[in-house]
Amino acid sequence: MFYLVDDTAPHPPWNKGKLIGQKKPLKLKEIWTIRVRLQMASDVRGLALFNLAIDSKLRACDLVKLRVTDVTHGNKVMRRATVMQQKTHQRVQFEITEDTREAVSSWIDKARLQATDYLFASRVRGSSHISTRQYARIVHHWIDLVGLDGSDYGTHSLRRTKASLIYQRTKNLRAVQLLLGHTKLESTVRYLGVEVDDALELAEQTEV
Repeated sequence: MFYLVDDTAPHPPWNKGKLIGQKKPLKLKEIWTIRVRLQMASDVRGLALFNLAIDSKLRACDLVKLRVTDVTHGNKVMRRATVMQQKTHQRVQFEITEDTREAVSSWIDKARLQATDYLFASRVRGSSHISTRQYARIVHHWIDLVGLDGSDYGTHSLRRTKASLIYQRTKNLRAVQLLLGHTKLESTVRYLGVEVDDALELAEQTEV
């Protein structure tokens, strides 16, 4: 659902008068198009960040703070990782698929990262890891690569993408809740917008 921000607020917010709402998840075709573009550009760092963002389903604030040791054991990238979420202070597990393990491993080798290093260090002097603002700019660059409307997508698009695909295939809300680290099932329902989508799907399948 979209709405307009109240123009009568004493201190107008940055999004005053703008149409805002849930950011769209990426579709499979768009995911692979971005991956291919990053590979063609030999963007090892970008590919590792993109793949890990999709797999981890982490909020931007948690993704940018990942250290090498969070996703590796010894000199190998793990199949599963566990991270403490900044917002909820709850631990959440996520899978790291083979393609993502290869991309992250290649980035670690190229950047010569040590176990305690941030996976995605900032290139701005005085900053240890990329900021959520920097990450947002990177995401919009990825969106531009596939010619999508940037106003419809953001960092939450990457968090929602795999969760949405899993729900579409399984209809298992509880599984998605665990993967996103939501404490309440209602939060997952709102986050995915499944009530509206499922209602429309049922309506489309019902002939009168």
